[in-house]
Amino acid sequence: MSKDLVQQDMFTVLHGQPAPVVTRWSYSAYDPFAVSLAVRTRHDRWVEWLIGRELVMAALDDTAGEGDVRMRPLTVQGYDIVEIEIRSHDGRAVLEVDRDLLRSFVDATLEMVPVGTEADRVDLDGEIARITRSCAE
Repeated sequence: MSKDLVQQDMFTVLHGQPAPVVTRWSYSAYDPFAVSLAVRTRHDRWVEWLIGRELVMAALDDTAGEGDVRMRPLTVQGYDIVEIEIRSHDGRAVLEVDRDLLRSFVDATLEMVPVGTEADRVDLDGEIARITRSCAE
């Protein structure tokens, strides 16, 4: 694994499903403000959401999020989890992930890119040039 990428697979409970699903959490130093949450479907396809890293960090200890992604820590039958509610025009999904596993993932992202240093990883001039070039084509 690259020193600029953190990735962790976790079993996740999807409300209404009898068996856990696999989720893949990814964080790249090249996109330091976002975390990717991918959920594997029955047909081995991945459905992916980008979530602000600050939202994931906040949800470890308190309810966080507005709009399409909301997260909150809960204790369910003695297990510490984070409940993740994702909404889209197609519907709504509620996932439950082990809080300690999610905290371990977040800690690994913080070792790579500490809070407050994210902007140092972004080449804003390069991004503007890339966007400008793609618009000119």
